[in-house]
This record gives sequence, C-alpha cells and structure tokens, in this order.
Amino acid sequence: MVRKGDEFIMKKIKVGIIGLGEVAQIIHLPILESLSDRFEIAAICDISEQLLEAIGKRYQVSVSNRYTQADDLTKQDDLDAVFVLNSDEYHADCTISALKNKKHVLLEKPVCLTLEDVEAIIHARDEAGVQVMVGYMRRFAPAYVSAVEEVKQLGKINYARIRDIIGANRLFIEQSSHVLRPTDIPEESVRDKQERAGRMVQQAIGDAPAAHKAAYRLLCGLSSHDLSAMREIIGFPKRVVAASQWNGGRFMNAILEFDGYNATFETGVDNIRRFDAHIQIYGDHKAITIQYDTPYIRHLPTTKIIEESVGEAFTKTVERPSFKDAYTLELEYFHEVVTTGTQPKTTLEDSREDLKLFKMIIDAFE
Repeated sequence: MVRKGDEFIMKKIKVGIIGLGEVAQIIHLPILESLSDRFEIAAICDISEQLLEAIGKRYQVSVSNRYTQADDLTKQDDLDAVFVLNSDEYHADCTISALKNKKHVLLEKPVCLTLEDVEAIIHARDEAGVQVMVGYMRRFAPAYVSAVEEVKQLGKINYARIRDIIGANRLFIEQSSHVLRPTDIPEESVRDKQERAGRMVQQAIGDAPAAHKAAYRLLCGLSSHDLSAMREIIGFPKRVVAASQWNGGRFMNAILEFDGYNATFETGVDNIRRFDAHIQIYGDHKAITIQYDTPYIRHLPTTKIIEESVGEAFTKTVERPSFKDAYTLELEYFHEVVTTGTQPKTTLEDSREDLKLFKMIIDAFE
C-alpha cells in the first residue's frame, strides 16, 4: 500500500498474460479484473490472433500491447509482472525471458517438465533479483492453511491418503463456462508442441514405455496439485514403496513411506461429472481431511473435516472458512509478493521437489 494524505491506497501492478486458453479465460483474467485495485491487465500474448482480438477487446488491452511472441511481451517496459499460463512445454522459455527483462513471474503449475529447466529458471531468477511464484492455488485455500497448522499439533500419524479421482475438466466447463476455442492455431505450432513434449519427457524419465510417459504428464498436471499440497502438510516421503499405472497411464497409485507410517496416493481421470479430491491424515484420536472441489466453478469451497474421539464421544465437524476461492487468495498473495518483496511459499525450489517425486513414482512402476 502507499499513503495518500490520510488514506492508504493499494499499489496497482501492471501484468502481462502469456497464454489465453482455458485457465486464463475462466480463472485468471476474471479475477484480475475483479482485483482492479491491485492489478492492471496491461499486455496479452497468444499464438492465436483470434484470441488476441477477442480477449483484447474484452479486457480493453490496446492493440499495441497484444503480442504473438512471448519475448516481445516480456520486453514491454511498464510491466511489473508476467503470468505464464501457456502450455508447460514453453514454461521455461517464457519464464526465463520474463526474468531477463526483470519481471516478477506467476508461473502456473507445473513449473516445467525437467529438472534441467527448473535449474535454469532458478539461475535466471537469482540473476534478475525478482520473484517467481508457482501457481499451486490449493495451498492457499483457508481450509488447507488451517489444516496444515492442525496437523502440526496432531502428534503421531498412523496413515495418510492422497486421492484425486475426477471427471475430465471439460465436463465441468461445458456446464459452467463459455471458453473461446480458436481455429487459427498454426499446424507448425501444434507439431512443435508435440515434439517438445516428447523430447522433454524423454529427458525427464528416459526411454520409457508410452504409458509411463502419459503417467508422467498426468503427474505434472493434475497430480502436481495433490503431491505439492501433500509435501507441505506431511513432508517429502522417504521412498516410493511401490507404484503402478494402467489404462494407458490415465490411472495410477503409489505407496509412499514416511517416518512411522505409509501414505497411499491414487489418481485418475474419467468421464463422470464429479470431483473427488482430498488429503486425509489419520492420528491416534483425530483424523483431518481437506476436501477440494473443481476450481473451474469458482467459489465452491474447500472444506476441512475433523473426526475425533474425546472421552466417550465421537464427533465429526465440517469447517468452511470462506467462500473466497483459492485462486483469488493466490493472486492477492502474489500481489503482496511483488509489492513487498516477500519470498513466496510456492518457490521454484519447492516445485523442484515435485519433479523429483514424480520421477521416483515412475521409477517404481512395476
């Protein structure tokens, strides 16, 4: 905040958006608009001219600040921060470009696909002296933040379960949002994306079967939310005891060993319109559950469920701390990171641990 007379005024930061697809249209752009006291959408970038025109008009971004090349956007002098929201094959290139131009970055998960790329981003960040925050919005939900503190007081943990069995995102989007689907994506861009993906996954996990490669992409996508949140609340596992995948890598499970207990991780994507995502931690006298819902329908609350025995009684309570969605809280937090220089909790180093764990799970496949 800055002081003007007797009033404190929120400092507004100018942001550029790279990638105008689904998550930008449904989540980031509307929230940035709703937080207009903190943010100004000052530039946009996409390979689709159709999206640039439509989104540019919708959010009143001048034609001169609409780009088809990310490098051009990152050079815009008046930007304070860049949101990297495009496909993860391009995360490293776009983030490093922003950092070389001294821009703070909000980087959607996954940070990237390879450990080599995350190290390059860390190096660029340190040289630039700015911040990079990775977009793990589930870790900003008030129910989750409260549960993290509660688990610290839980004492002995007997078991934990990390579960994310959901219907495909389109099943929720079809009934709740209107997303512009461009028809002008160049064929060479589609080929480049596919080639990059193949090359990067090969670099990350080696010469593996196709199903293992598909499982790695699922881990980098949906599962990065689950395992990142797991790491914050109970830590990094000592080892992966066992893991398996099936249905071409679209479903998988793993047994993770911690000090004194094991945890199970299970995930998969099907065509049922439901979202079953939670973390459960079981102590001797109390069990704590964080229950998530689809983020594509904003303001569906994350809840904390407590089950415990006290004396003769068993109680079950459900807490809904707020209807404010985790994405909004995440962007409010990012504003504070940029304006105060605070180091975010979802750092590059934190996200690097996810890539290490993903490889451990893949290596444990039977």
